[in-house]
Amino acid sequence: MADREFKPYVPADKEMPELTPRAVLVGIAMALVLGAANAYVGMKAGLTVAATFPATVMALAFLRPFGGGVLEQNIARTTASVGEALIAGAIFTIPAFLISGVWTDFNYWESTLIMLAGGVLGVLFIIFLRRVLVQESDLPFPESVACAELTKAGQAGETGAKYVFGAMALSSVIELFKNDIGFKIIREYMKGFIPFKKFTSPVNPNVQLGGGVAWMSPSASPMLMGVGYIIGWRLSALVFSGGLLAWGLLVPLMLFSGGFYDPIAADKGWMTVASEVWRQQVRPLAVGAMIVAAVYTLYRMSEPLRAAVRSAITDLISLVKGGGVAEDESLPRTERDISLGLVLLSILVLSIPVGFLYYYFTRNIIVTLVATLIMIFAGLLFAAVAGYLVGLIGSSNNPISGLTLSTLIISAVVLLSLGMSGVKGVLAVLGIAAVICCAMGIAGDMMQDLKVGYILGGTPKRMEIAEILGVVVAAFVLTWPMVALHRAYGIGGEALPAPQAGLMAMMAKGIMAGQLAWPLVIIGAIFALALILLGVHSVMLIAVGMYLPFYSTAAIFVGGLFKAFADYLLKIRKANAEAREKAENTGILVASGLIAGESITSIVLAALFIFKVQIPKPTVSAGFMNIMGFLIFVITAVALIRTSLASARE
Repeated sequence: MADREFKPYVPADKEMPELTPRAVLVGIAMALVLGAANAYVGMKAGLTVAATFPATVMALAFLRPFGGGVLEQNIARTTASVGEALIAGAIFTIPAFLISGVWTDFNYWESTLIMLAGGVLGVLFIIFLRRVLVQESDLPFPESVACAELTKAGQAGETGAKYVFGAMALSSVIELFKNDIGFKIIREYMKGFIPFKKFTSPVNPNVQLGGGVAWMSPSASPMLMGVGYIIGWRLSALVFSGGLLAWGLLVPLMLFSGGFYDPIAADKGWMTVASEVWRQQVRPLAVGAMIVAAVYTLYRMSEPLRAAVRSAITDLISLVKGGGVAEDESLPRTERDISLGLVLLSILVLSIPVGFLYYYFTRNIIVTLVATLIMIFAGLLFAAVAGYLVGLIGSSNNPISGLTLSTLIISAVVLLSLGMSGVKGVLAVLGIAAVICCAMGIAGDMMQDLKVGYILGGTPKRMEIAEILGVVVAAFVLTWPMVALHRAYGIGGEALPAPQAGLMAMMAKGIMAGQLAWPLVIIGAIFALALILLGVHSVMLIAVGMYLPFYSTAAIFVGGLFKAFADYLLKIRKANAEAREKAENTGILVASGLIAGESITSIVLAALFIFKVQIPKPTVSAGFMNIMGFLIFVITAVALIRTSLASARE
């Protein structure tokens, strides 16, 4: 065994307060806040930010001053990270019911059941894999190790809470004056259109070619810049390149026609026409690119996928042969899980209400049984994959949307063979994908948490119970932030594009209802194939950049530039490894605070909008709003770069 000689931070024979009411309550409260924040950033930017690091800092800040020990802090962090993981699975799929048109509004009970069943199943599935992936493997678990070290450092008083909460306050104030529902004295971004001078077509002298280029500035959003800072220069540049391809190449080419759009532009304006071309033509092309990128990603991970499946099957067989209940008390505290018998029984019990939901969608017994079986077996498979990938690359980079898309395609093909199509088919396919996506989100999060607990000396069984409690509460609460965001901003529109959910909706309708723009999708697939042949490794990020609004991708890129500049300053100052690590951790905490502050304020403002609370709008000039928007970039740069460098000097 790879970790046989490993000694946890808290020895296995030492009993400390762990699964206490205050640890669980603090964790649940943080789960709701972090989940609500990620609901906004995920649907706006197409990316969610792993809650492990901010949850660790908040657990230290809230529990350590009151005598909360390291294992209580571990339980609070475990419970807190549920919110982000569950909402990631939800926002990638549940809004697809709205975008596809099969729902007219968020259906609370259906949404809650999907999150509840998927989240709890994710915990239960991953229990089969804990021992083989956490204890017996050589997987690096990069984020888990960093989180455990942060927790250990926190026992000496270095919590980093001032960075998170200070950045949250800054970002909240900015959003209050930037949001259209707030006081609105800051312009988020500028846009315009540069028309081409008309000239005669070289192919047909009777045709005049024209069109032009639409332009947009980056969004003055600390949240989006924080996302770019966290993912770094290279990844943010890839996302931005997708935006450049969409708005700098594809939209002008599609407008480059013989006066076809001239009458529409005369009535609505060229910027409106360009936006519609991007929405109706470029986005389907981006969908085709995403599909090929997802398949390519799975192909590149084929060996890890096979290893994950083999490990899951081997571990399940060994646990069944050895028995799950009788062995529990004979194991050290740090190796005890919820008993396998109870896990299997819980999976069967949970499949019953999910089956009723599928029957409610389809009104077909055979399809319901098949859909439920697909959900169970595909859920177990992809939960294993998600857990394995977290061990390799961390939960922040876990490609659950690509895995979910694979599930959706498989489900659609199977259900089509059973004669299920139309609206009922779309409902069934999205229902399967949504439950599995929530399960994968929680499975990856749980595996990361279990590794942190293993390093710190936590009890797996207690962590699993805490995670289930967090899922249950979060499932009943986190639908409301999505409802508020939809009613205030409109999910699927320019303000909240929800790219993954839009992709799921388009694929479900395209396969089951025949409404997919196949020629554009095929062109996008060929484009992605060309990128793969050119050796581009992150085709998915480029496709997502094509799907997102340009101001979003540009702001993410600006955040990546801030990170690159901070790294450059550390390099020329010849900072040692310890200083660079301190700057890295501080930057992540500040960026996480910027993300959380803007996200939470946006949700609060959305709630005020729903309850018809009017916030007065000061009368300011357009020039003043533009200057204020520019200042946001300066303030954000100072917050991220200067704070990181100052911590390195310390």
